[in-house]
Amino acid sequence: MSAKSIRFENVSKAFGKSRAVDNVSFTIQAGTLVTLLGPSGCGKTTTLRMIAGLEMTSSGHILIGDEDVTHVPASERDVSMVFQSYALFPHMNVLENVGYGLKVQGRSKKDTQDRAEAALETVGLAGFGERLPSELSGGQQQRVAVARALVLEPGVLLFDEPLSNLDARLRRHMREEIRELQQRLELTVVYVTHDQAEAMAVSDRIIVMNKAVIAQEGTPDELYEIPANSFVAGFMGDANQVHGTLLRIDERRGKLMLGATFTVLPHRGLSNGDVVVSIRPEALEIHALNSEIPENSFPATVKKSAYLGGAMEYTLQSDIGDLFAVSMDVHHRHLPGDAVRLTLQAKGVTAIPDH
Repeated sequence: MSAKSIRFENVSKAFGKSRAVDNVSFTIQAGTLVTLLGPSGCGKTTTLRMIAGLEMTSSGHILIGDEDVTHVPASERDVSMVFQSYALFPHMNVLENVGYGLKVQGRSKKDTQDRAEAALETVGLAGFGERLPSELSGGQQQRVAVARALVLEPGVLLFDEPLSNLDARLRRHMREEIRELQQRLELTVVYVTHDQAEAMAVSDRIIVMNKAVIAQEGTPDELYEIPANSFVAGFMGDANQVHGTLLRIDERRGKLMLGATFTVLPHRGLSNGDVVVSIRPEALEIHALNSEIPENSFPATVKKSAYLGGAMEYTLQSDIGDLFAVSMDVHHRHLPGDAVRLTLQAKGVTAIPDH
């Protein structure tokens, strides 16, 4: 199979008077895994279906490789899709399910069987060909659905919420398998999910969508550490959003005042004055009053605490607002009502444009 790039040029999709996708442009490089991420109704699934040809654009152009496929039907696009429901035929065995697309294409029986068996081996299901879907676990059914898509040797492979029907442990295992398969076969994959952790674990790049437009595009690191706006900061993992005062020091850095404390960080082109600040839970360090407290700390009171096995979660009341913090120190716990001091880590505090 030969991986192909994808390009959207000012693409919109309307259903009646409602725009599901509004003037969206992006490029997905061949051989990469890009996730469309966002809340329900943001336009990510409609975007995926337009790549597949299951929805036609209202305006704009879609290119797969060098071919403009804007008006090309789904059956003639070099694309395969793995659906959320797997959509396996219950009356066919695994081998027949995997080879179904080849059979429809008119391939010979031997060619269909050989390629279906090879696809099953690729996803680790060699020897499962005679079983029925009902005899497989959820994870195995997911692999059959992937094999059925791979056997057609598509230039682009699409995943629509592929792990939503699996339990948490199996989701983690399957996302690792999908990522390993994509990298090993150098596939172009577009992956739709609303799960931020899942997106960050599998993606080369992430396109975050909100209200039918792209809120931000970038690597997982960029989106988490340098959010473009309040929505992305809050959607890409937990984030405390508070207000501070910025004083630019030079062309790159600024002094950020947060109540009784301050930190120096990139000002990202923001002007002096009031700014919105994103503080990741892990960026807050909690100090008991009877411990050695670093300089530049500020007071807080523990409102809630929760033991999660490998970490503690805290809700804290402070003069800059209520804050959510995560601590890996489960041996020295802070209880509701405890007075503590907080300091900010160098990483995980970001000034963001207030829009």
